[in-house]
Order: sequence, then C-alpha cells, then structure tokens
Amino acid sequence: MEQLDRITQQPDVMGGKACIRGMRVTVGMVVGQIGAGHSIEEILLDYPYIEREDILQALRYAAWRT
Repeated sequence: MEQLDRITQQPDVMGGKACIRGMRVTVGMVVGQIGAGHSIEEILLDYPYIEREDILQALRYAAWRT
C-alpha cells in the first residue's frame, strides 16, 4: 500500500477513527458523502479546510480497508 500520510488515527480524536490530518473529519464521513452522490468539489466547498488530496487518500484508505 502506498503511504497515506494524510490519514491519522489518534485515540483522543473522534474515538480513534481514521481521520484526515488529525482533524475531526473522518474517512467514513468522506466516503459517506461520496456514496450519497456528492462530488469532490461539493465536499471541498462544505469543508474548506480539507484538500482534494485528503479526499483522494480517504477513498484509497477505505478501499484498502475493505
């Protein structure tokens, strides 16, 4: 697996769930938004503090976990 340096897991952030760069934005939230039909551009507008590469790594991480 390639390095996913934007995905972090810390026990004190969101209960240890996989998050984007230590923020309270989980991989599950990003995957859920994509699954609900939202585009990457829409997610970036809703969460301006994350970046396109954050979303792409979240999707790669989720694919790897499955």
